Amino acid sequence: MIRPTLWIVAVAALLILPPVLPDFWVTLLNFAGIAALVGLGLVLLTGAAGLTSFGQAAFAGIAAYVSAYFTTVYGLSPWETLPLALLAAAIAALLLGAVTLRLSGHYLPISTIAWAAAIFYLFARLPALGGQTGLTGIPPVSIGGFALLGSASYAYLIWTCVLAAILTLGTLLRARAGRAIRALRGGALLAESFGIPAFRTRMVAFTYAAILAGLSGWLYVHFIRFLNPTPFDITAGIKDLFVVMIGGAAFPWGAVAGAGILAGLPDILQAITSGQNDNYNLIAYGVIIVLLLQRSRAGIAGALVAKFPALAPPPIAVPTAATDDLPTRPLPPRGEELLRVRDAEKWFGGLCAVQKMNFEVAAGEIVGLIGPNGAGKSTMFNLITGAIRPSGGAIAMRGVAIAGASPRAIVRLGLARSFQHVKLLRGMSVLENVMIGAHLRGRCGLLAGSLRLDRAEEAALAAEAARQLRRVGLGAVMHRPAGSLALGQQRLVEVARALCADPVLLLLDEPAAGLRHAEKQELAALLHGLRDAGIAVLLVEHDMDFVMNLVDRLVVMESGRKLTEGLPGAVQTDPRVLDVYLGGVA
Repeated sequence: MIRPTLWIVAVAALLILPPVLPDFWVTLLNFAGIAALVGLGLVLLTGAAGLTSFGQAAFAGIAAYVSAYFTTVYGLSPWETLPLALLAAAIAALLLGAVTLRLSGHYLPISTIAWAAAIFYLFARLPALGGQTGLTGIPPVSIGGFALLGSASYAYLIWTCVLAAILTLGTLLRARAGRAIRALRGGALLAESFGIPAFRTRMVAFTYAAILAGLSGWLYVHFIRFLNPTPFDITAGIKDLFVVMIGGAAFPWGAVAGAGILAGLPDILQAITSGQNDNYNLIAYGVIIVLLLQRSRAGIAGALVAKFPALAPPPIAVPTAATDDLPTRPLPPRGEELLRVRDAEKWFGGLCAVQKMNFEVAAGEIVGLIGPNGAGKSTMFNLITGAIRPSGGAIAMRGVAIAGASPRAIVRLGLARSFQHVKLLRGMSVLENVMIGAHLRGRCGLLAGSLRLDRAEEAALAAEAARQLRRVGLGAVMHRPAGSLALGQQRLVEVARALCADPVLLLLDEPAAGLRHAEKQELAALLHGLRDAGIAVLLVEHDMDFVMNLVDRLVVMESGRKLTEGLPGAVQTDPRVLDVYLGGVA
């Protein structure tokens, strides 16, 4: 989201500059705007979701060829072919995404190179598309009977599309659907643990980016009015990525900055050297790009925001007045069995990490799962939360079998968790990180988020996240980037995020690690309050003083098995526990 003053400046520039600037510079601005639309898709896909694609130029080409074909062969107007072009790009994204978006690591970008090359080959080889010769006679876009033939008149259309795309994308990224997309950067486990369907959300981001690329292709073909495959080869896909890397993938307007640099820099260099020795110009171009990337890893937009904080998006407003309550689940009566683990096992090849584990957790109690390093505690946590599938045994949540169920299905039953290794989106604010926890308590989707039709729900989500942050003592830092907090504070953010999911059972993995003594006392008071309210807590923790003064019951693991179970005092004096874990501490 861009501040209102900057919007006024942008709209004024759009109205004033096209008739004033020389036609050469207006043409460059038009090409920059066309490239910026592809870049905006990559801001969502790469900057927000963390997915790298070299194939966005292929989607632009699909839309361009669809529009060119139907206008030249069937005589449709460009406005009639626009929905066809965008639909073709979206269908191509859905088909290709279904095949490739399950890949991870470097396999995903490599696969995008493969299908982008294949699509470029089709453009060049299909006779109906003109082959290498291309298609001519493509009609211009007309508005009210006025054909947009000149660069200046077409600039209004291109940059209206760009500004509209920036506005809707900036709004989306701060909405529930946008936070779900941004949560993908933390990994599929983080997203799924709070009810976000990771694969489907990837598909949404991929398709959205393809539609923006398709709009770019449609604008391009009716601006140039001639089409051949060259603008959509793999080199164009690489340049599209450069747009967001140089401009700044974290900010929608960074795509405009990057597109302006890439569109104008070659011509500026040629003007400086009077067009002499193009090889030296190419070398200079490459050196300048490398220096830009080296000097600011966050791109031009990131560097400007660091220098001028007023350019940063405003913090999310937290309502001071009462908002509509979010849906909440009734807490179970104290003593009701919430979690039952029976003969749970997990084998990794020939290694048994968890063997015949049995225990229960009831509403309104705090249970500690302790044991030496390598005892299998975190593996047991992951079996309960659906992060890994058990090799055998049964696990039930409120009578519903969850062994092998997805984390999304399990969190819907009222089980929320933190992680052994903190999983926060470091570039997002603390408040936004915690709002991810309330994903299942909202309903507004992509369209509502893009058009700001979700204001009431967003206000309620922000108010709930702020309430949970104050509950864990972090209300004063809710607008700071999560990555700027100390480790102990980050763990408390995870607790607040889990509480936002409205759980009846809370699984905490080493929540006191990194906390000072006073902070541990505050955490203990919070957990006691949750227990008294009827929420059950199962935690793994290595701080024995903290655990012994906190829990109602202990389950001790050793070498993947349950060694013993009982009250803290009894466990603390058990010779077997003293031998394998507590030693002389007791």
